[in-house]
Parts: sequence; structure tokens; C-alpha cells
Amino acid sequence: MTREGKIEMATATVPAIEENTGQSMLVNYLVSMARTVEGTINKAMEALLTRDERLASEVFMVEPRVNEMEIVIDEHAVRMLRGGAARTGGPAAGLAEADIRLVVATLRINTDLERMGDMAVNIGQRVLALAQTKNTEPPAELPAMCNAVRAMVAKTLGALIFQNVTLAQEVLESDDVVDQYRDRVFEALLAEMTGTPSRVPPNVQYVLASRYLERIADHSTNIAEDILFWVRGLDVRHGRDRAPSGAAGQPVPARIHEAPVTGISQRSDTAGTDPA
Repeated sequence: MTREGKIEMATATVPAIEENTGQSMLVNYLVSMARTVEGTINKAMEALLTRDERLASEVFMVEPRVNEMEIVIDEHAVRMLRGGAARTGGPAAGLAEADIRLVVATLRINTDLERMGDMAVNIGQRVLALAQTKNTEPPAELPAMCNAVRAMVAKTLGALIFQNVTLAQEVLESDDVVDQYRDRVFEALLAEMTGTPSRVPPNVQYVLASRYLERIADHSTNIAEDILFWVRGLDVRHGRDRAPSGAAGQPVPARIHEAPVTGISQRSDTAGTDPA
């Protein structure tokens, strides 16, 4: 079976995407990868909180699939650009503006999803290290931090599936919450290491894990920004709040009401490496 075939089998129906076009196929591939990465992150966080080596091992087993999906999505995006050039003789000139935004956003989102998968693997490695220690309890606020990250990732997936601007903006607004958890977790771990040197080895692992959780939240923020760019043409990177001109020369509103979404499943450091 081809790589594309494997991803198609894993892709559930995506609302509002019905025609079998190159654009819808690209979005379907992206959603399939996002769902896979979300499941991997949730397993990694559960393994971290319970020090479950079996769950950590399952995270490692999914990494090759995520890497394969990244390649398939890149290849399909390039084919879309090549097809547009072939029709008109100019680079991507045959694609509509919305399709060009989709391809650009897809390439960015694809990279962030792969790096989120890498962060899940890094958390799994911390779990294996923690499993070698005894009587080690996670920091008091680590479960709440995991819940905040889980909610951000779920909203990011919802924004991607439903092309929902409101959910994407909620993700952007949630990033500071995760940063605050990271700071408090670090301060508690540092205080404990200062008073009890024997706590240094396990606490260092928790410090690293909290850093990876914060990076997952950052990647979710990147994806939310790219969804806003894809769906509405808004460039909000680096704190910008610029809206493009509409057909009548008026700015497009930065906040647009979208239908509520229910029942959603649960750019950055070098991928796959521990931060200094």
C-alpha cells in the first residue's frame, strides 16, 4: 500500500469537505496527521503523570508514522503548486489566492505538527528516565498544565477540521496560561532541589518535560496563526493584528463569528532535541 493510501484509510470524514479535489485531499491528509499527533501527545502526557513505561513505548512506535505523513503532505503540496504552474506557465499562477494560502499554511502546519510529535517523544524519554527512580511524584501543578495543553491541542484540531476562526483565536489566548504553569512548576521544582539534593535527578526530568509541554503549546499557537492566515488571510504572527483589505477596500474583521464546535476529540526549537 502506498503512503497516500495509508493516510487515506486513517482519515475520517471532515465536515465541509466533500469534493475529491486536490485541496480537500491536502486538508484531509493534514487533519489525519493532526489527529495522530494529538493522540500521541495525550499518551505522552498520561505516561508522564503515571510514569507508565508501556504508554511511553507506544509514543515511540507512532513517530515513524508521523514522519511519513509529513513527507506525504509536503509532496502533495508541491504537486498542487506544480499543477498550477503547468496550467498557466508561471509559478503557482493557476491557483486561486485561497488555494495558495492553503498550500503555504499547510507547509507551516505540517512542520509544527511533526515537531509536536517530536516533543511527545521527548516526553516519553523523560518517562523512561523517571521510571528508574523511586517514590517520585509529579509536581502539584503538572496535571493542570497537562490539561491546559490538552485543551489547546484539541481546540487547534477543531479549528483545523472546521476551519473555525473563533477556536483559532481561543488557542492564541490560551498560550499565556501554559507559560504561567511552566514558570510555577519550575519554581516549585527548583525550590525542592535546593532543599533536598536527592530530588535533583527526578526533578530535572520534570523540568525538561514541562519545557516540552510549553513547546507543544507554542506549536499549537503557530498552527492557530496559520489557520487564521489560511481561512481569513490574517497575518497575526509576532503579535500583529493586521487584516487584509476586502473587496470594497475595507479591512476584514479580525474576529469573525463561527458556528460553535462540540464533540472535538481529545515555529520553534530544533525538532527532536532537548532544549538547552
